[in-house]
Amino acid sequence: MRRKVNRFPDELALKIATEFVTTNATIKELQEKYGFNGVGSLYNWIRKFELSKPNDETIKVNQIMATEKSKSSRETALEQEIEKLKKQLELEKLKTKAYQKMIEIAERDLSISIKKSLGTNSK
Repeated sequence: MRRKVNRFPDELALKIATEFVTTNATIKELQEKYGFNGVGSLYNWIRKFELSKPNDETIKVNQIMATEKSKSSRETALEQEIEKLKKQLELEKLKTKAYQKMIEIAERDLSISIKKSLGTNSK
């Protein structure tokens, strides 16, 4: 009686092999998760896709870079404050344009001078 051989598509085999070399998942966990038999399959996929487990130094460098990339709560709060202030600034710009337009319309329709002349002194 012949054994049934499961053939995994390259995409799935690459996913499994990549997960093995980039996480702390054990071979047994991956076998249960994806339903493949034999350790040889996994190691064949690793060779086929030219993957390798990172060494300790690479892991340390990646951890340092990850902590540097993550923002502190203060940085996040400051970025939120900046966004809030940007929105307020845009609103004030719109209000200013609206007031200027109201003055233009009032001066034109009511024939009154609302804007101050630059050359006059108010005493």
